[in-house]
Amino acid sequence: MSHKAAKIGLTGLVLTVAFGALLYSTLGESAQYYKYVNEVIAQPEPWYGKPMQVHGYARDIRRKRDSLEYSFEIHREGKAMRATYTGIVPDTFQNESEVVLQGTLSPDGFHATGMTAKCPSKYEPQAGGAAGPTDSGAY
Repeated sequence: MSHKAAKIGLTGLVLTVAFGALLYSTLGESAQYYKYVNEVIAQPEPWYGKPMQVHGYARDIRRKRDSLEYSFEIHREGKAMRATYTGIVPDTFQNESEVVLQGTLSPDGFHATGMTAKCPSKYEPQAGGAAGPTDSGAY
């Protein structure tokens, strides 16, 4: 019986290691850090080249004429960095809008490959204290 138990134990070990390696490789490719601008600016060097999401507020938005290339600053708590993004931006993307950028950091700024802009006015409390859309429930 001990020979059979050894086979079962070895099979279980192999399956566990294989599953763990598969899980690690799958999560490792898609894992991103989520940081606020002020956290990244405090020590930017460790973040260079790593896929990450940066949360802050947009300002000084500039669009290259006849293109979808945007250059702007993203800031939070007195700290700011330059950011670039090429693509269609959300309707709510404007100065002082809250944004989350996906991309990588380099010494010349954050190069975004994706963007989410939040719309705080939709979620502000209405008269009576209930939070919800401010425009009669339409999205």
